[in-house]
Amino acid sequence: MYFYTMLGFFQKVSKYWLFQVLGWGVFLAINVFFAISYKMVDKRFISRLIITILLGLIVTHLMRTFIKTLKLLNQKVNFQLIGFFCLSGVFAFGLGLLETIIVKSLQLNFPQENGFNFFQDYISNTFTWMILFFIWNCIYFIYHFVDESRRNQLDKLKLEALVKSLELKTIKSHINPHFIFNALNSIRALIDENPFRAREAVTALSNILRSSMVSETQETITLEKELTIVKDYLALELIRFEDRLRISYEIDELAMQQSVPPMMLQTLVENSIKHGISKSLKPGEIIIKAVASVNQLELKVLNTGKLDIHENADGFGLQSTSSRLNLIFGEAATFNIHQADQDFVEASVQIPIV
Repeated sequence: MYFYTMLGFFQKVSKYWLFQVLGWGVFLAINVFFAISYKMVDKRFISRLIITILLGLIVTHLMRTFIKTLKLLNQKVNFQLIGFFCLSGVFAFGLGLLETIIVKSLQLNFPQENGFNFFQDYISNTFTWMILFFIWNCIYFIYHFVDESRRNQLDKLKLEALVKSLELKTIKSHINPHFIFNALNSIRALIDENPFRAREAVTALSNILRSSMVSETQETITLEKELTIVKDYLALELIRFEDRLRISYEIDELAMQQSVPPMMLQTLVENSIKHGISKSLKPGEIIIKAVASVNQLELKVLNTGKLDIHENADGFGLQSTSSRLNLIFGEAATFNIHQADQDFVEASVQIPIV
């Protein structure tokens, strides 16, 4: 109970006063230690030490008020250092004079100071206070410099996280309308031609939209869930292309539970339909592969056709895929699209397995 009471007390006391008490407490302990070692403890020593600590506490607090009033900590580092040095000198000269007057008035000179005149006492006391104030200001400066650097770093991390979140949301807001537009075009082509298949297409689209709404709030989903969306999408495209489209899957069982960005694989498949299958009157094929190794998941989407670098580079889908991978996984993930052989274009993604 006592421990928690003391803990609550220290939490209420500001760090400044805790450091003040701790610092001057260390100063007191050092002086007492050396005084005992050299057998110098007497009433004069105790009185002089109490006066020194009281003056030190009062004047350093006053000096802190000046630092805050002058907004010295808001200045450039070089100016801060010059300001702290000047303040140390000004307050040391002032307090050196005050202590000399008090010590002379109360006759508290140490034996080694008995031969000193007023000016010598003044110079000695000023020099001592100059050292103490310089040390105090150095500690004060270092603490605030480190604290400011830590807060700036924390703010930077928060800002980076916010930017990353906003970028991901922006990318997702582009992906879904792009997909819906293509899907609705497919359904529109079927309404007059084959109403029954159009209804099947609407059912497939509703499944895709339901899945995409759930994944909208998630940064990653399992490959198994992503494949469900892809299969619904391809089922819709099969209605449109009929015999012109063949689909095959080569999925490693270990890959099914690995994490991937939602709608990413669907984007690659959609790209293969848009730039590959739909541009040819000949039958085409899409092959979807997924292989999981010890620390990496590799996804591949192959489609028959020829790679048009300029056309693919301008597509938002592929740009968004690259951007999302970079935002979520950094340099650990890679994306590449190239002409695999004479007949197939290959889009491949490598994602780290955590």
